[in-house]
Amino acid sequence: MKPLAGIILAGGLARRMGGGDKPLREVAGISLLQRVIDRLLPQVQCLALSANGPADRFAPFGLPVIADVIPGHLGPLAGILSGLYWAKAQGLEYCLSAAGDTPLLPLDLAPGLWRQSQEGGRAVIAISGEHQHPVFGLWPVGLIEAMEQALAAQQRGVWRFAQAQGAGLAPWPAQPIDPFFNVNTPDDIEVLAKILKPR
Repeated sequence: MKPLAGIILAGGLARRMGGGDKPLREVAGISLLQRVIDRLLPQVQCLALSANGPADRFAPFGLPVIADVIPGHLGPLAGILSGLYWAKAQGLEYCLSAAGDTPLLPLDLAPGLWRQSQEGGRAVIAISGEHQHPVFGLWPVGLIEAMEQALAAQQRGVWRFAQAQGAGLAPWPAQPIDPFFNVNTPDDIEVLAKILKPR
């Protein structure tokens, strides 16, 4: 496996939880974002956060904060594009993207995606059970131009873009616990707390 840059999409607003930065919500005293960082950092050569607005709110995490290279809050595809530019600036050919509200992400996410990439020749996204998780993907920096064109054409969907590029699929089991379980509501916080509770 070649060295990978990693980008965590950390700018999502917690509208269903009263607003604010959802990845900063804490469960059992640790933020969702810190849990994602702890699981992803050992899998990549360098790691950054994708977020717009004041970067200092993420200062405690000690990671670069990358704003969208295309203004307008165009969603996760724009964050991934910014991650690709950042990866290229680090001299790397690939960027792994992940969501900042998914604290159980696989500890083998990077190798699992790479195995389906045809030795880095194509993009790959994660699936669990019958569900696609396109923001969890491996993206060659060679896709920068195609991603820019998609965004310019108002085609903002990550899954749609991945399909258009012939992306591979990397499977993970959804049972007993889906590693791509993401926290969207107060009820999800309670579910996560139960999952994390020592047995």
